[in-house]
Amino acid sequence: MRLPLLLATAMFFASPAHAYDVAEKSLDVLRADLDAGRVTSAELVTAYEARIARFDPTLHAVIALNPQALDQARQADVARRAHATHLPLEGIPILIKDNIESADPVATTAGSLALAGNVTGRDAPLVARLRAAGAIILGKTNLSEWANIRSNHSISGWSATGGQARNPYDPRRSTCGSSAGSGAAAAASFAAAAVGTETDGSITCPSAINGLVGFKPTVGLVSRTHVVPISHSQDTPGPMARSVRDAALLLGGMAGTDPADPATARADSLGHDFTSGLTPDALKGARIGVMRFAAGFHPETDALFERALATLRAAGATLVEIKAPPPATDGVGEREQLVLSTELKADMATYLASTDPAKVPSRTLADLIAFNRAHAAQELALFGQDYFEEADKTKGLADPAYVKAAAEAKAKAGPEGIDRMLADNHVTALVAPTLGPAWLIDPVLKDNFVGGGAGGLAAVAGYPHLTVPMGAVSGLPVGLSFVGTAWDDARMLAYGYAFEQAAHARQAPVLPPR
Repeated sequence: MRLPLLLATAMFFASPAHAYDVAEKSLDVLRADLDAGRVTSAELVTAYEARIARFDPTLHAVIALNPQALDQARQADVARRAHATHLPLEGIPILIKDNIESADPVATTAGSLALAGNVTGRDAPLVARLRAAGAIILGKTNLSEWANIRSNHSISGWSATGGQARNPYDPRRSTCGSSAGSGAAAAASFAAAAVGTETDGSITCPSAINGLVGFKPTVGLVSRTHVVPISHSQDTPGPMARSVRDAALLLGGMAGTDPADPATARADSLGHDFTSGLTPDALKGARIGVMRFAAGFHPETDALFERALATLRAAGATLVEIKAPPPATDGVGEREQLVLSTELKADMATYLASTDPAKVPSRTLADLIAFNRAHAAQELALFGQDYFEEADKTKGLADPAYVKAAAEAKAKAGPEGIDRMLADNHVTALVAPTLGPAWLIDPVLKDNFVGGGAGGLAAVAGYPHLTVPMGAVSGLPVGLSFVGTAWDDARMLAYGYAFEQAAHARQAPVLPPR
């Protein structure tokens, strides 16, 4: 069942004017109110669905709602009344990006009409973990189609399935991509929090310009099984929320080892509590590297960055200026391009082979290219598929050029890049502006990113990258990035939390009236 019918259902079940107000409610507040009987999980689902029905016709953040969410919420209410369960996310509605499978009767489309029938009946392991932690999967969020990998000239936040996602701070402006709907939905309080995915910037960019905390964890902390792929080297799901604590709680529910994803072999050993280190004094005595080379692209953003640096100092951090990246990082982008295009072709074929051919006739990247040509009016009207076509020419995972590029990209971005900056400057994290404010949606000139150099090395290396709101430019949010070494996820969250508590920089959006 697709969104219009579900919105009508939500409006039918909407509570009266005195209903519980879900706007800006944190996970802790929701859990406390559930435990105290001030609200039920069923009422939360109804309230969120009513809010989506009211505001999403403008924002296009949600592709589909889960028709089983209300029944699942009622089951959670029964369990709570019986004191049968005490789960960290018990009865709390979460939205997930529409490239992540869930066992609910909802397709996983990656925004493409080619996957319109892709109802798999299986939970991605990260979704199974969220359910085991008590979460209710409320539905699926819009995204840049195919996670923004179809074309080098795309429009962030657009998909043939979901239309154009829009920024809740100004609907004329971009939500960034590819986790565009997750960013807009979490900012607009369409759910308690949302799950996104990132290959390079797809969690941190939409989080920053939608006024959210977004966390791209170390690749391998969260399983990628049953997530529509781009690259096994760089893909990772991650939390998008309105506070660092909410992001840490959601991460704890998602993270863990999955035998089907070898990259996650170490995940369980790190534990699942990412909140224990969240203290306001976490920055005291910390040495933080300031990536000046990733700033200086926008005067108003730079002014907020200077204020953020002053906040870090006041919180007890020692700041070390880093004016240029290590020379070894030269050429990372070119190598990343070959890695992503080669892995896209191979990994997509592996994913498509796991789907039902009666529901998903396309079995290869070449099939998807042909599908788009056959449905050009719906799929190719705004931009093409040049990246798909380039990727389809690659020679496979055994190609010596790919093998060399993959090894060199990882080394240059990680040990010779981020790790070198950390070691040479005796710092434990790197900071920079995530990027500038949201740009106007423009079908002619396409995306107009302002800045964005904070996270590229972390994406290629597979290292953690956290963005936290640091203020607004003319009412448009911008974020501060914290980047660390592999598996130092908890420390990045702790630093981000201490900054957040000192800065109090997030401003909620004022949604357009309907």
